[in-house]
Amino acid sequence: MDKFTKLTGIAAPMPLINVDTDMIIPKQFLKTIKRSGLGVNLFDEMRFDDDGNEIPDFVLNKPAYREAQILVAGDNFGCGSSREHAPWALLDFGIRCVIAPSFADIFYNNCFKNGILPIVLPQEQVDMLMDDADRGANAVISVDLESQTITGPDGGSISFEVDAFRKHCLMNGLDDIGLTMEKAPAIKAFEAEAAQARPWV
Repeated sequence: MDKFTKLTGIAAPMPLINVDTDMIIPKQFLKTIKRSGLGVNLFDEMRFDDDGNEIPDFVLNKPAYREAQILVAGDNFGCGSSREHAPWALLDFGIRCVIAPSFADIFYNNCFKNGILPIVLPQEQVDMLMDDADRGANAVISVDLESQTITGPDGGSISFEVDAFRKHCLMNGLDDIGLTMEKAPAIKAFEAEAAQARPWV
């Protein structure tokens, strides 16, 4: 997966609470096992009407937020079923960071495994960033994973916490497969030794 070190991009405000994974990517789009192509259906039932036309009032349909890379969201983001398609859809759309007061555990874990940084902040700090995000095209926020800071459009800085191992994985672009491949020399050595000790296996 792509490394995450520092991201500077437009932040889109989504103050809804309890946004579940079916809202993020509705069930009819779960037939694929590919990680790409789901961005067009992100928030499908909120972005489009029954005829497939865009709903102008939805935040990601507004011209200022079409290229958003950061989502400032409400409490309990990513609740509901455990579908990994939810972070796939966010990533395919271009969202690399979601900031909220809390996340559902499985969604939170899936974000890290797919190159998205989920940041938990106190409600008052989320409210400040939500206010920044309301500025539209001027809602440019920088997220520095190495220093664990968020810088708003006015230069104000907020610190955030992140697990050290997950930080390492994101900064080095390591998903579960990547982590395994880091151990490839040790795995090969073990297999060679095992083949000599038990050639009948």
